[in-house]
Amino acid sequence: MKITRRIFAFLILAAPVVLFSLAGRANSPASPRSYLVLVGTYTHKTESKGIYAFSYDTETGKLTPKGLAAEAPDPSWVIIHPNGKWAYVANESGKQSTISAFALDAPSGKLTLLNQLPALGEDPCYLSFDKSGKFVFVANYTSGNVAVFPILADGKLGEHTAVVTNAGAVGPNKERQEGPHAHWIEPSAGNKYVYVSDLGLDHILIYKFDAAKGTLTPAAAPDAKPNDPFSATLSPGAGPRHVAFSRDGKFMYVLGEIKSTVTVFANDANETYRSIQTISTLPEGFSGRNDTAEIAMHPNGKWLYASNRGHDSIAVFAVEPGKGTLKLLADVPTGGKEPRHFAIDPAGKFLLAENENSDTVVTFRIDPATGKLIPTGDVAKVPAPVCLAFDLAH
Repeated sequence: MKITRRIFAFLILAAPVVLFSLAGRANSPASPRSYLVLVGTYTHKTESKGIYAFSYDTETGKLTPKGLAAEAPDPSWVIIHPNGKWAYVANESGKQSTISAFALDAPSGKLTLLNQLPALGEDPCYLSFDKSGKFVFVANYTSGNVAVFPILADGKLGEHTAVVTNAGAVGPNKERQEGPHAHWIEPSAGNKYVYVSDLGLDHILIYKFDAAKGTLTPAAAPDAKPNDPFSATLSPGAGPRHVAFSRDGKFMYVLGEIKSTVTVFANDANETYRSIQTISTLPEGFSGRNDTAEIAMHPNGKWLYASNRGHDSIAVFAVEPGKGTLKLLADVPTGGKEPRHFAIDPAGKFLLAENENSDTVVTFRIDPATGKLIPTGDVAKVPAPVCLAFDLAH
């Protein structure tokens, strides 16, 4: 794979990490006995009514249902504001897609709708906050664009401050890459840039972010041609979906949905993002249909996890210290079908896998010595689960 375009030196220091890092929580001297958990679902052609609330036991990993948090159409991605007062939801409903703001009552787990705005694109599939918690970023999959909404003082969403359509040459897969498909969006550590994974373009695009105005503009490398987008490039047809980062920000791990791969990028001292490894998420010899879905780094930075839909497993990788490269340790069955999403608990003790087509969330204990997954036997029932969010404020 070709070396990607040159990157500004200060981006090394501003390398992106997932907002409100779980690693910090893992190192805290004390942790609560339980967390509130919200589970987003698909409601179209399922028995689901919307968003469901659970109490999560930090000692056992067990989920105890608290009931329906709120009725909502196809709430496929849910995020909870760091103040614990509000939640924001992507309602993935084609041309009628919306973004919803809710007030969150943590003790009961109930959500009360504050307002709802058009997503400004089709099928929003990922939301995140900027580092100040003042804006919500939206990735619209089908329309291939991203949007920014301000969060008002009362938690409602304000009128959008940015809408940008991803641009570039599409990949070779005619069925999946007929146009841009934004699938993931997160800010850089310094809140000056926003990174966007586009499945249709085989790129991780980089936009400048004005945190005062909430605007996005395409970034460009110093030696780029006019209007040349600033990005990291994957192999043709990889279909980047979601992204994870090393704890120090020196390595970026991009999940290729179409080819079932993880591509490792190094952020070098000579200011380039370059791919140093591409590794399969599947065991050797597997030849069936598979689409990867979620990727996450363990809080200790030693292990990386990715979900396989088709093989219906979680791939467990060891991270080579200092080098950032991966070694596949195991593909652990999730005990259900189509694990679209999974989440690692704040302490890094358990992994919760959501099996969309089996209506279950299955809990695995993470072996503290090896990173491998051990089923606890706890299985929570919820119709068509596709997203799980921890309320870290309570």
